[in-house]
Amino acid sequence: MTLEQLGWNPELEAAFEPFQVKGWVPARLIRETTINYGALIAGDEFQEIEVVLCGRVWHEAKSDADLPAVGDWVAVELGDENTDSVIRERLPRRSCFARKMPGNAAQAQVIGANVDIVAVVTDAGPDYNLRRMERYFALIERSGAKAVVLVNKADLFVAEQNEEAARQIAGLWDKAEVHVTSALNGEGLKVLQVYLQPGVTMCIVGSSGVGKSTLVNQLYGEEWQWTGEVNEATGKGRHTTTSRELVLLKGGGMLIDNPGMREIQMWTDETTLRESFADIEAIAARCKFADCSHRRDAGCAIRDAVEQNQLDENRYESFLSLEDEIAKLQRRAKKRQMAVERWAKRSHRVKARNLDDRIQLEKDERGEI
Repeated sequence: MTLEQLGWNPELEAAFEPFQVKGWVPARLIRETTINYGALIAGDEFQEIEVVLCGRVWHEAKSDADLPAVGDWVAVELGDENTDSVIRERLPRRSCFARKMPGNAAQAQVIGANVDIVAVVTDAGPDYNLRRMERYFALIERSGAKAVVLVNKADLFVAEQNEEAARQIAGLWDKAEVHVTSALNGEGLKVLQVYLQPGVTMCIVGSSGVGKSTLVNQLYGEEWQWTGEVNEATGKGRHTTTSRELVLLKGGGMLIDNPGMREIQMWTDETTLRESFADIEAIAARCKFADCSHRRDAGCAIRDAVEQNQLDENRYESFLSLEDEIAKLQRRAKKRQMAVERWAKRSHRVKARNLDDRIQLEKDERGEI
């Protein structure tokens, strides 16, 4: 088995070259806990090892998003029975799927690194939400990965409901590929196997209870994640994934299975938002004023389009909501940067004062004036 089957490529090979002479080995992170990581290294067959993060990598990270995450490639100094194997460097990412960290933190939370495909699992029933899907698409576009949507649990709903849900989701973004599936019955999963070629990493996301773990079980060929019965009232499974993990598939390819996401807050920028709502941006170009807020401004072409039923009002409200959220995120990030700069200046002053005190103490000890 080779590193290429884990997603290794010439770009990573070139980035790793300076570390190879130090005797370090390349590894891909498959699991993250509060104290260490699980990683795969190549040999006659893949070997899983536990690794810890060195202090330098930790301290040099500008934010938590810069720290190694599941899917990352790292340079590892191997230990022995008496010493830990240590992550010495994180190699450059070719893609990064992230959301805003839950809560008030103005930081990104990495869902999966070096991901080729993000598969969003939903259903045509209780989980169906076009506004949430728009958020997923904005994040996926920013990540650089390909978007695939699975309208899952098709066995629970009539065919017309499943097909209509798939049609509306596909209408949100022409770059997304949408499929109707039933993980429980194994229907439609051959479509995913076409994507999952050797070296390809797919990240599976979605709300709790939409069948992600069952989907992983079907693709993996055995009970990788334990799943329970479906709650008849909510349509949700009684067990969900509780930790993020990269899984190698016997038929080729890799999956990153994720805990159910209760909220999808934006971690993106204005440019990505504009691209995600290109249809609304085209209408906005006809607004009377360049600084139109698209709310109560006179001559707003977007409001006119809504009133004339040329633009869905829910999509218009989603556009305004996402724009407000990004503005709030930018304000939080600016405040955080100001706090970091103040801390750095204070730390510099303290270090300078300590240095002056040490120099004066040495002079006193030498009897100098």
